[in-house]
Amino acid sequence: MARKGAALTARPAPGYLPFSRWLRERYGFPVRKISLSAGFGCPNKDGTIGGDGCVFCDVNEAGPDPRSIAGLSVAEQLHRQITIFQARHPQPHKFLAYLQAGSNTYAPPPRLREVYRAAISHPDVVSLAVSTRPDWLPDEALDLLRETGGGLDVWVELGVQSAHDATLIRIRRRHDFAAVEDAVRRAKERGFLVCAHLIVGLPGETKADLLATAAAMNRLGVDAVKLHPLSVTRGSALETEWRENRLRLLDEDEYVELAAAFLETLSPHIVVQRLTGSGRPEVHLAPDWTRNLNRVKRRIEALLCPAQ
Repeated sequence: MARKGAALTARPAPGYLPFSRWLRERYGFPVRKISLSAGFGCPNKDGTIGGDGCVFCDVNEAGPDPRSIAGLSVAEQLHRQITIFQARHPQPHKFLAYLQAGSNTYAPPPRLREVYRAAISHPDVVSLAVSTRPDWLPDEALDLLRETGGGLDVWVELGVQSAHDATLIRIRRRHDFAAVEDAVRRAKERGFLVCAHLIVGLPGETKADLLATAAAMNRLGVDAVKLHPLSVTRGSALETEWRENRLRLLDEDEYVELAAAFLETLSPHIVVQRLTGSGRPEVHLAPDWTRNLNRVKRRIEALLCPAQ
């Protein structure tokens, strides 16, 4: 596929600000992300605000492989993964502890305090990231994060998905974009870094809708984004639509084109933590092309900074 138009000459290759570059510039050495699970659930699946969850979600998909952490506390997960990594990579590294699975502000304050402290209990951890829903980010949880962060950089990672209320209704998020705006504002007021998770190819959305979401991220002043193509996960509501041929997924060419257009609209100061993604092989059903993440990444970068 050939794309018309000039490259982003004002931006250095690869045409966006990669997270790896940002980490190295900030800390002066490589930083490795350690994915953790505290076993938290989701209020959109347990009946608190909804019982059936988002249409794309299997709450058990995100985070470390459950088989690798069975019976381990958060501290044990952290120390075990760091020990294994250090044994394989003698070069000095630091670590970002990432509470990924579930909604990691969805627990009583004493439990949150325990988990947050455990997640930064290794001396080589330089940053903490906490993934949650924008409508489940109480001030008490934010204050606990500030209290237990120990002066480290703290990322609040929000499942934004889209800036359009009609889309949020369609995918059963059960919050509106105003909740995102409020969550970003309160997190940044406390000095936290904010990363927005966004899905490309949501049902009913156009390219103009996606670019409007990019513009909304610029306006909110988020610090980073993660992009993910709409995918079908085993056990999700989308699986039924997909099996009945009622769901159209992007092909690789379409995703590459849209992701590049999104990045051209995004502020060059916003870090891109992820260009694409795929679920674990045992639960990921479609599309197949997402399994080759490096190829997709290279194609997006080639559009942003074509060879002269």
